[in-house]
Amino acid sequence: MPHNPLPRWLKRKVPKGNANHFTARLIERLELHTVCDHARCPNRMECYAQKTATFLILGEICTRGCGFCSIARGTPRPVDPDEPNRVAEAARTLGLKHVVVTCVTRDDLPDGGAAFFCRTIAAIRRETDATVEVLPSDFGGNREAVDRLVDAKPDVYNHNTETVPRLFPSVRTPRADYRWTLEMFRRIRTRNPQMRLKTGLMLGLGETVEELLDTLADLHDAGCRMLTLGQYLQPAAGRLPVVRYVSPEEFDALAEAARRLGFEQVSAGPFVRSSYHAREMACG
Repeated sequence: MPHNPLPRWLKRKVPKGNANHFTARLIERLELHTVCDHARCPNRMECYAQKTATFLILGEICTRGCGFCSIARGTPRPVDPDEPNRVAEAARTLGLKHVVVTCVTRDDLPDGGAAFFCRTIAAIRRETDATVEVLPSDFGGNREAVDRLVDAKPDVYNHNTETVPRLFPSVRTPRADYRWTLEMFRRIRTRNPQMRLKTGLMLGLGETVEELLDTLADLHDAGCRMLTLGQYLQPAAGRLPVVRYVSPEEFDALAEAARRLGFEQVSAGPFVRSSYHAREMACG
C-alpha cells in the first residue's frame, strides 16, 4: 500500500517549557511505565507538559500482539508488588485530580491482573483525593475478574473497543471477541448501574461509516455513555498501515451522530485518545 503523507491537520507545535521533563524524570525515577511512552502517543509532550500521564501497570510486556499497537509482545516478568504504591506516589507528586490507569494484557495471570488493578485503586485513594479511571484489558473473557474490578468502584470504567467487529481479527488479534466486549459492558452495568462506562475507537483502519454507526449503537445499548474517537496513526514500522485520514469536519459530524444515539460525553478529533483530557470528560 502506498505511503499516505500526513495531512495539514496532523501537524502539531511542540509545547514550550520544561514541565514535560519534570513528568518524564518522575516516571523514570519511580521506575514506572506510561502508555504515553510505550504506545508512542502523539499527545505525550502536551500531556507531560501539563503534568499528567496515563500509567501503564503490570509491566511493559504484553502477552498479545495487536496489529495497531507498538507495545512489546513477549513473556512478561512477574508483577512488581510495589508498583501500585509508586503509581500513587506519582499521582500525588503530580497533583493529579483524575488518575487514569491502564495495563498491558496479561493472559498469563489467572485473573488477568484484576486484583492488581484493585490494589492500585486503593493505593491511589490512600495518597490522593483524585477520581480514578481504569482502562483494563478484556481479561480474556474472565467474568469474575471483571466483577472484582467493578467492586473496587473506580469512578470510570473504560475499555477500548478499538474498531468495528469486521476488523477485530486483524486489529485486535483473534483472541479478542466483539461479543464479549459488549457482554462485559452489560455485565458491568448490571452489577453497578451507577458505574460510568466509557469506550474508544480508532478511525482510519478501513471501517465504513455505516459499520461505525452500527458499532456505536451496539455500545450505547450495552451501557456506554462516554465515547472517544481518534485517528489511527501507525506507531512503528510493521504495524497496521493507515488506510485513510479522517478530516476534523468528519470527526465533528461523527461526534454529533454519536450524541444523537444517546452518548452523553463525546470527544472526537484526529489527536483524541481514550485518556486524552480524561479529567475534563469525567467531570463533564
